[in-house]
Amino acid sequence: MADTETGTTFVDKLKAYIRTRKGTILTVEIFLSLIIVICYAASTYGGYSAVAICELVFAIIFFVVFMMGLDKQFLVINWLWSDLFRAAIGALLYIITSLICVIRGGKDDARIAGGVFGLLAGILFGYDTYTIFTEIKSTGGRSAVSTDA
Repeated sequence: MADTETGTTFVDKLKAYIRTRKGTILTVEIFLSLIIVICYAASTYGGYSAVAICELVFAIIFFVVFMMGLDKQFLVINWLWSDLFRAAIGALLYIITSLICVIRGGKDDARIAGGVFGLLAGILFGYDTYTIFTEIKSTGGRSAVSTDA
């Protein structure tokens, strides 16, 4: 109810956040992870889908947190560092599992396709890690929220 009074609805926040650099990166991470989950699910060996499912869930959580501005309300968690660890671990896991899937894919085309999309996701997560790291360097490791009263 309060959102309609101020004129900002959920859809307006969604559209505005997707247009930002971080919003675009997280949106592409979510879609790539979803494609990878579908590819691994169609594969005869779907054991690697756990990495894609976890990264999909974490990307959705961080997308919602940043889009709704909850990172500025819940100051107990350093969201910038948490996002850095999420992106770095995601990049590392995607690259490792994707290389395994591509190398040992054999005649399983869905597994190879999931591996190729996983390599792309690993590169994207690596880029996200780089952008977060440069932001941390510029802010000195503190969140961008002002502590002035």
